[in-house]
Amino acid sequence: MHKLWQIFDPRRTLVAIFIFLFILGLLIHFILLSTADFNWLGDGIPAVSQVVSQQIGLV
Repeated sequence: MHKLWQIFDPRRTLVAIFIFLFILGLLIHFILLSTADFNWLGDGIPAVSQVVSQQIGLV
């Protein structure tokens, strides 16, 4: 394992990993925010009320 760190600079490698994970986390959160079910910032009530009203036959 130590020969691997002789090939790659540990500081640059760790910075690259942290940047990649941060961008991946942002991407996952924005994908979830774009869905109706997992958008925690928007009002999730209309999507639920539409489903409930369709189930009880109001729409």
